Amino acid sequence: MSTLYIVATPIGNLKDITLRALETLKEVDFIICEDTRVTSKLLAHYEIQKSLIAYFQHSHLQRVDEIIKRLKQGQNAALVTDAGTPGISDPGGVLVNEVIKRLSDAVKVVPIPGPCAAIAALSISGFPTDKFLFLGFPPHKKGRQKFWKRLIDAEETVVFYESCHRIMKSLNELKQILDSAPLRSNNNAEIYSSSEGREAVVEKSRQVVVCRELTKMFESTYRGTIEEVLKKVTEAPQKGEYTVVVSK
Repeated sequence: MSTLYIVATPIGNLKDITLRALETLKEVDFIICEDTRVTSKLLAHYEIQKSLIAYFQHSHLQRVDEIIKRLKQGQNAALVTDAGTPGISDPGGVLVNEVIKRLSDAVKVVPIPGPCAAIAALSISGFPTDKFLFLGFPPHKKGRQKFWKRLIDAEETVVFYESCHRIMKSLNELKQILDSAPLRSNNNAEIYSSSEGREAVVEKSRQVVVCRELTKMFESTYRGTIEEVLKKVTEAPQKGEYTVVVSK
């Protein structure tokens, strides 16, 4: 029986790779990657030489057939993405599903856990994470309003990804949807005592954390209300990948 390992790789800092991930990459027969150029740099850093097969969002069925054929022959493979955990807002999940459907009990699918930008951002957000909603990337056009509705209706912390090219558009749309949202229950309120001793319930704005270039040299974290965060992001260089966390 062959094995397909789902290997998490660093989202920035190359030291974040696990010992188990390195052992796996050294031992498999071939590596399935999103971009051979990106994966080659990682492998060269750790002096690993392996056969690479590119698999990405628009890969043809022929490429999937090639991977299936090699697994059928008893070869072991590692699936990696350019950064983070394969299958999490990543086309690798489609390949895993195809392998499970077509090879059934002939292949073991084994996770080699590690970095994930969403989990990293949640861990430093300071928001409740006993439950959270991960929404991936906002749709470019169709389904965008539905995306924001799911976020605003959520009763748990929400996390999503955005690229540097669309971060300002998304944050401005997030501001509009948060500004127009109805007041919530006291879950997001504070008790205010006046100097006269009277108490009033004051609605707090939902807090936002935006993380840019996590674990990299120019890692930045912006916190506050959507207005405060939007101002900070506007004044900073808009480069790299963003992870946005919104409080419940």
